Amino acid sequence: MTKVYETTVTAPVNIAVIKYWGKRDSALILPTNSSLSVTLSQDHLSTRTTIRASAEFTKDRLWLNGVEEDIGASKRLTNSIATARKLREALEQKQRSNGVEDAVPLSKWSIHICSENNFPTAAGLASSASGYSALVSALGTLFELPQSAAELSRVARVGSGSACRSMFGGFVAWRAGVAADGNDSFADQVADHRHWPELQALILVVSDKKKTVSSTAGMQTTVETSELFGERVRSVVPRRMQAMEKAIAERDFATFADITMRDSNQFHAVCLDTYPPISYMNDVSRSIANIIHAFNAVRGRAAAAYTYDAGPNAVIYALKDDMRELVELLSFCFPRDPAVLTADFYADPFGVLGSADRAGEPPNSPSIAQLAEAVGQFPAGSVRRIIHTEVGDGPRVLPASQSLLNEAGMPKRAKE
Repeated sequence: MTKVYETTVTAPVNIAVIKYWGKRDSALILPTNSSLSVTLSQDHLSTRTTIRASAEFTKDRLWLNGVEEDIGASKRLTNSIATARKLREALEQKQRSNGVEDAVPLSKWSIHICSENNFPTAAGLASSASGYSALVSALGTLFELPQSAAELSRVARVGSGSACRSMFGGFVAWRAGVAADGNDSFADQVADHRHWPELQALILVVSDKKKTVSSTAGMQTTVETSELFGERVRSVVPRRMQAMEKAIAERDFATFADITMRDSNQFHAVCLDTYPPISYMNDVSRSIANIIHAFNAVRGRAAAAYTYDAGPNAVIYALKDDMRELVELLSFCFPRDPAVLTADFYADPFGVLGSADRAGEPPNSPSIAQLAEAVGQFPAGSVRRIIHTEVGDGPRVLPASQSLLNEAGMPKRAKE
């Protein structure tokens, strides 16, 4: 029986608490500043990718969510694959020099790539980060590359800057580096996913539509036109990186929350200072931020923290003991669209409400119920979905039974 050379992996989404925005080298994806993120659980948000190499394939092919894409249309994608192939080729040469005559020439074979997200692509949920992390992790496993996750994060970075951070679980820094070749620009795990088990996250999906201004285009315009941007890069981010790493090490949520919200606000202020201005948040996004500040005021402490990437969707961090009241408040203020199934709106994976059917009911706590009444209810469907998740691990290698390709190396779930 002919051996099949194939690997399937999943990779996680990460959400930055210190934002990456701006490149000093667009070709190598080298950032103007370091950044830091939280890797979220793949049980709720992930990209699954299967890659098969075969001497019988005539060309490289890619299917994303069942639709075939032009693999040559993305220079970043072809660069990532080419970089991984060079590493594999070096390994094959080493094997041959060590007397291994039958080294499999995987670096010369074409590949079929099939990738699926379990969340909306390009809607502000870091789909490119998990996508390129899954791609590079799968190539690293398929090619049996000896490089560490930190070394492979440089390959992922070539595809999507934030993808390098999804090569690890837990809390991850992307060190900006200063070298012209980017050799010192890689991901560095600050703490693993077991470090702070009480920390959880809610993602409020305000829109699952593709954003109108891509991150790539937006950040380049910011670098060229924003006067606030330089001050952020020179002094603000270095100071916040140091303080955030300390807060994570000490599991200091008050400091973590303060820096997270301030950095999100400054990121979006820099976007508005871009000329022409870029606005990724909308009225619902801003209302969620206001509600979080009001929630913290009622609790008398920093009980929750919002952050927004380049899109309108809110990510809310909180400790698990505060999650019930937070979910009650948000699901009441942003009721479910009747056309959306209850379990699709809020699945309650940690049982904080006892039943997902209770989402949208008035809060039990008198003080939170009073806040909910003061805020009022937004039109049903203003928030399309609430995803409840936690800090998660890095890329996972799956068994062959989880492959997205059939015996012929074609997608099992292809779309016309």
